[in-house]
Amino acid sequence: MTERITAVKGMNDIAPPDSAHWEWLEARVRALLARYGYRNVRTPIVEPLALFVRGLGEVTDIVEKEMYAFEDRLNGEQLALRPEGTAGVVRAVVEHNLLYDGPKRLYYMGPMFRHERPQRGRYRQFHQIGVEALGLAGPEADVELITLAADLWRELDLQDVTLELNTLGQPAERQAHRQALIAYFEQHRDQLDEDARRRLYTNPLRILDTKNPQMQALVEAAPKLLDHLGAHSRAHFETVCALLQAQGIAYRVNPRLVRGLDYYHHTVFEFVTTSLGAQGTVCAGGRYDGLVAELGGKAAPGVGWALGVERILELLKAQQRLPAAPVPDVYAIVPDAQAWPTVLPVLRTLRAAGLQVLMHASTPDGLGSMKSQFKKADASGARYALIFGADELAAAQVAVKPLREGLAGDVTHQVTLPLAEAAAWAARLRPAHAPR
Repeated sequence: MTERITAVKGMNDIAPPDSAHWEWLEARVRALLARYGYRNVRTPIVEPLALFVRGLGEVTDIVEKEMYAFEDRLNGEQLALRPEGTAGVVRAVVEHNLLYDGPKRLYYMGPMFRHERPQRGRYRQFHQIGVEALGLAGPEADVELITLAADLWRELDLQDVTLELNTLGQPAERQAHRQALIAYFEQHRDQLDEDARRRLYTNPLRILDTKNPQMQALVEAAPKLLDHLGAHSRAHFETVCALLQAQGIAYRVNPRLVRGLDYYHHTVFEFVTTSLGAQGTVCAGGRYDGLVAELGGKAAPGVGWALGVERILELLKAQQRLPAAPVPDVYAIVPDAQAWPTVLPVLRTLRAAGLQVLMHASTPDGLGSMKSQFKKADASGARYALIFGADELAAAQVAVKPLREGLAGDVTHQVTLPLAEAAAWAARLRPAHAPR
């Protein structure tokens, strides 16, 4: 027997019925984003390696340890599988001059790649939905994005999702805070773990995000960025807080929230849950006013967030908020292959009327008996069976049999209909999948 080939560890297939939940979530998000005026952008999965080194920061964990980077064997170009979405979106905006006629509100959906140890809610190929507002400088844009996410949790009826908020100020303020952190941690070097010592001079802000319980007291007493903010940065953050309060959106200021990417300035935020164990962040983002210029464009502000699709689906599952698996409206039972010339046009008419029609078809063992076809019709979850038997077809009719109790419509017991009236019956029958 030929050896089976399996998927790469941490890169998972998504098959029915699970894929229906992905489609359902994506459709809900798209509908909400449209109401906020966001439009779709699609960028390549493979990008120049320099995009992420320059955009994310050379000493970030993603660039140092997690990226899938490789050399194109045909031309020697240094490439990478995208580990996140923002840098690629900004690259596209700069490359195609998308800001020439004013601000843009964009969103993306798709796979990202990081070489991590696979665990629940954390995979080597994972999927993000992200939004980016470019060309908007005011705190009201930060709040719009946070509100958008909060509205999504409400529409999905998700509980146990809380907002944590912080500000990173402007680059000069971050630099002053950085020096203060280095000086502070140098005085307590013997209390730093190996990871913190490695980051001390390259990215000391990330020490504040340590999960090491033995360093918590040390980190709590570290200098606060809030103490280094100028008037403009304080006003920006205070306005964000005030506008959230005006909408009744609860939040907690977390001075240790720093995010893992170098491009963030001013507002940063995370939506977190206690329902997923260690992988508690379900959506995160912030303002990145310097990234457009860093990637070669004319300086322009930006703010965005990304959510992890796998984690949102895990949370929906844990809270029993996922919809039931979709089922067909009609299952077509065809006992004789000679009937196909008559059956297929009728089924096409029903589908054109909006019904989901599952057609019984031959297997290597043939069409099967009427009894076996009825068993498959029932197992499919279909609401109705259409029976194209020899007697019915001889009279230019089809039998309609309800398969479920309490069905709405004009057929509550088995009846026969003229084939010519099948389309009219379909029009009267509200599809099970139609919006409610």
